[in-house]
Amino acid sequence: MNVINRDCGWIEVVCGPMFSGKTEELIRRLRRAQIAKQRVAIFKPKIDDRFSTDHIVSHSEARIPSVAVDTPQEIEELAMEAQVIGIDEAQFFDESLVAVCEALADAGKRVIVAGLDTDFRTKPFEPIPQLLARAEYITKALAICMQCGNPANRTQRITSDSRKVVVGASDIYEARCRNCYEPPDEEDE
Repeated sequence: MNVINRDCGWIEVVCGPMFSGKTEELIRRLRRAQIAKQRVAIFKPKIDDRFSTDHIVSHSEARIPSVAVDTPQEIEELAMEAQVIGIDEAQFFDESLVAVCEALADAGKRVIVAGLDTDFRTKPFEPIPQLLARAEYITKALAICMQCGNPANRTQRITSDSRKVVVGASDIYEARCRNCYEPPDEEDE
């Protein structure tokens, strides 16, 4: 006999490069939870104000209301009544997001996190790798290479800005496959 412990939480991570549909998948999962009449709380980092300050918005313009926060600790404080917690653009939070997600899952909540797993240099983009190591469910999304049309798992920065975090969209980034990706100059690191 299978018994489901309804108080058991878990972490789901949706990761991949820019333009791979991570936010769209997050929105899809959160909408399904809302349809099931579950209490849902949705968060994004304040730094990401590209499309909206009070919605998560995908590149295909799918949107869902969200709360913009500065720190992962705010998520923990604001999400205690929720059954399902959605967090977009997780790479913009510091590593304390890992402990917050663990605490929420330990409290019996379903935590769905979306974000880039690597930066524009193809280096692991914390805190996503740490969340991947702790997640019960992982979805690795691929984009389509904007050069050749093959599956793309890399984010190409098409500007000369060498800072690790530069919030942008198609004006700054392209999805690229392994063959079309052009690593930045080492001196830019």
